[in-house]
Amino acid sequence: MRPTSPLHVGLYRHLKLTTKDVNKGFYKGNRTGSMGRHTKYGGYVIEWNKVRTYAVPQNLKDFKVGSILVPPGRWLRTRHKINGECRNMSLTQILDLQLTPFVSRQIYAESGDYKGLAKGASDPHFYVEQWKRYNGVD
Repeated sequence: MRPTSPLHVGLYRHLKLTTKDVNKGFYKGNRTGSMGRHTKYGGYVIEWNKVRTYAVPQNLKDFKVGSILVPPGRWLRTRHKINGECRNMSLTQILDLQLTPFVSRQIYAESGDYKGLAKGASDPHFYVEQWKRYNGVD
């Protein structure tokens, strides 16, 4: 076995990363940028001015997506499957479709079953009871 030549190391940096090139737990990312910075003690501080926020319409329940003005007769090269039928659609037809949300419009907070515990989920007695329930008693 021969060690890698120093000339090839610089070229390797420009290749795309794959799952075999890095260890587990490495997140490659998609050029999204950082949301904060690392501290010298190993922690991570979130810088809230870097966090992305999205403007939500005030009347979200009745909100309808409108169409964008596009020159008529402009066609896309791709085919869209609607109601099981593949067909070519103009760009204005695609933009006139109403978007359907992937989640419900009203999201309710789910409360845990930690009522009666002083520290909630991080209560040490709760942890010991859970450990005994799932791992048995030694």
